[in-house]
Amino acid sequence: MRCDDVAALLPELVDSDTRHLAVERHVDRCLKCQAELARYRKLLRTMQQLRLHTLEPAPGFLAQTLTALAADGERRAARSVLAGRRLAYAGAIGGTAVAATAATAAVLIARSRRRALKLAG
Repeated sequence: MRCDDVAALLPELVDSDTRHLAVERHVDRCLKCQAELARYRKLLRTMQQLRLHTLEPAPGFLAQTLTALAADGERRAARSVLAGRRLAYAGAIGGTAVAATAATAAVLIARSRRRALKLAG
């Protein structure tokens, strides 16, 4: 077997119980493929560790974020109006709404993951 053929099968070798004797023999003799297999194993361990970590936003973080976004949007809108570019006002409001929605979604996702982990644990 060649390294190119083995490279396509390495993720399966790491993540499943199936055995590929020809691939295993090649990896036993090839330092390049051994290093690649070690990288896959390390990546898999890291990904499994990430599943265990949840981020809890600090109390008041969402409110502070929304307030800061609103204040920034208002400042930009005022500058745009003063400069005579009234269309930018709608863009600033829309950008603030999008950012606020994204921040809210991030908090909700973090909470749902935490709840799922508590239920699973």
